[in-house]
Amino acid sequence: MAVAAALKADLCEIYTDVDGVYTADPNICEKARRLDRVSYDEMLELASMGAKVLQTRSVELAKRFRVPVLTLSSFTEGGGTLMKEGKGMESLVVSGVAADRNEAKVTVSHVPDRQGIAARLFQAVADANVVVDMIVQNVSESGYTDITFTVTKADLARAQKTVEGIIGELGAGKVRTDVNVAKVSIIGSGMHSQPGVAARMFSALAKERINILMISTSEIKVSCLIEEKYAELAVRALHAAFLEEEKQSPKAGKKTKG
Repeated sequence: MAVAAALKADLCEIYTDVDGVYTADPNICEKARRLDRVSYDEMLELASMGAKVLQTRSVELAKRFRVPVLTLSSFTEGGGTLMKEGKGMESLVVSGVAADRNEAKVTVSHVPDRQGIAARLFQAVADANVVVDMIVQNVSESGYTDITFTVTKADLARAQKTVEGIIGELGAGKVRTDVNVAKVSIIGSGMHSQPGVAARMFSALAKERINILMISTSEIKVSCLIEEKYAELAVRALHAAFLEEEKQSPKAGKKTKG
């Protein structure tokens, strides 16, 4: 990708073991289908949320230097997914569903709810070179709160050691960790203009009796932390709720009788 950017190439073709970017992992969801086109932002979110077709760094370079990228299969002809600026050609509200099992949860209990405590906590974590993903702070009760955040499994031991080293200074209680979690996400550039997307996601998970532990959102993404054992079920449920329905909707190109 760096070479294509340096050469100011009109197109960069990347050959992998799959024939493009799919709406979900085909190994998990048999109804997953290949996308003809995705935006840089959608692909960046898909890559960071667990999709393994393209590395996050390569997508960042493509976006920065506006290099269109065509992902193709090394083993079959045809197909492919074009990544470039703008919305996907199919104008789907949700373009893909991804699951990331490389998550661990850290909860710091009985944290004094006063100014500067959260800053001190997360500065210590940052100084330990640990990247924090999702953060939730509970409603304060009697002047204390719980703070929960997620890190990668590889960073968990370092994060735990760091937090345990400063809880005395903070006046906090215990530190609890959980590695049996996963993050499931829906991604799509059409989400920002559509109301009720998060509600549909939560309803789809609730129908499968999947409890949501944490939630984070951006303009084109909604992510939920759940128990790891439900990761594949969650992907299939969300794909059915959004993409299998979207495929049949007028926005996806189906002609309707007038």
